[in-house]
Amino acid sequence: MKKILLAILTIMIADVPTQAQKKTYILSDAPRFEVSSEYGYDLVASPTESGRTPFFFSVRVPDGNYKVTVKLGSSKYPAMTTVRGESRRLYIDKQTTAKDEFTEQTFIVNKRTPYISDGKSVHIKQRERTKLNWDDKLTLEFNGDRPACESITIEPADTSVITVFLCGNSTVVDQDNEPWASWGQMIPCFFNDKVSIANYAESGECANTFIAALRLEKILSQMKAGDYLFIEFGHNDQKQKGPGTGAYYSYMTNLKIFIDEARLRGAYPVLVTPTQRRSFDKNGHIRDTHEDYPEAMKWLAAKEDIPLIDLHAMTRTLYEALGMEQSKKAFVHYPAGTYPRQTDALKDNTHFNPYGAYEIAKCVIEGVKKTIPALAVHLKPCPPFDPASPDDPDKFIWHDSPFTEIEKPDGN
Repeated sequence: MKKILLAILTIMIADVPTQAQKKTYILSDAPRFEVSSEYGYDLVASPTESGRTPFFFSVRVPDGNYKVTVKLGSSKYPAMTTVRGESRRLYIDKQTTAKDEFTEQTFIVNKRTPYISDGKSVHIKQRERTKLNWDDKLTLEFNGDRPACESITIEPADTSVITVFLCGNSTVVDQDNEPWASWGQMIPCFFNDKVSIANYAESGECANTFIAALRLEKILSQMKAGDYLFIEFGHNDQKQKGPGTGAYYSYMTNLKIFIDEARLRGAYPVLVTPTQRRSFDKNGHIRDTHEDYPEAMKWLAAKEDIPLIDLHAMTRTLYEALGMEQSKKAFVHYPAGTYPRQTDALKDNTHFNPYGAYEIAKCVIEGVKKTIPALAVHLKPCPPFDPASPDDPDKFIWHDSPFTEIEKPDGN
């Protein structure tokens, strides 16, 4: 009888999916990641004994949210470790540990592939085919002054985890390469392990092209009641011309599709007005370049009685507080030769560098605090942020990833 009960108990334990799939990887024993690998060091050389270079670790997993626990620190040296996931999503920023000191940090990573169902897949662009966001593995980047990680534990996240899906363009997307960055890849570090940020934004997208590429359909296939859908479009939509287009016509109609589809699944839509471009007049004020699009979004949010985060207003305040010259430090403005193969100066007044992306992420977080209290309870403790008093760009510390890109993202 005891043997039978023991056998039944063993089967029951084996059938618990989270336990069966939970795995811990000891990095000192890890192999290189190959085509047929389940896990291993990836993309660049394995970490050195001195811990002076960034390294990547990949694990092959199906689509879904994953609870990731990293044990940071080293028995050989004091360390400073930043952890990013997939396409440079920031999870842990500059965690310091003394020699022989270790700390465990837990966060949620959303992993996806283009596949939807029944032979349908997201129509990703050619430039996306090498993005870590769309491959079949979960990849973590360990960076910093002296990055150190002893072990990584990965398991399917609990179904109670809230997924915040991000829809948008190049001002929101997870940018893979330096020196580009967007607010969507910075906000994961502000949330605790009860929230997963799933950033589906892509450069050059409008509300209607996002739908046509089946990006929204992929989101809906993963969405559950209680999740959130953040929607920021406008930069590229305003360039669409012809019958039936415009802020109060095709734009609002397409935004309404996002809203209705989220509500059908018990999720909460949130509208986010487009970020300002860095366009100053002679008096040092930001010129509004988005025509009626921000106002149309505000009108729709009021009509549909849903939260609105007014990044259009907050980024105007932010850029004017920085000033005409200092605000360049929030955008991709770099002299020739700053990055490999960069023969010309980069002067982009739409797309952010890591400092600018981080400041705008802080604006989004303030918007969450003010308009979505049910989601704000899952924020890590952080001081209030006032766009009129931005952080000093010269004191911002960002450890570059090993990969750079001199081509400007799609859209403007």
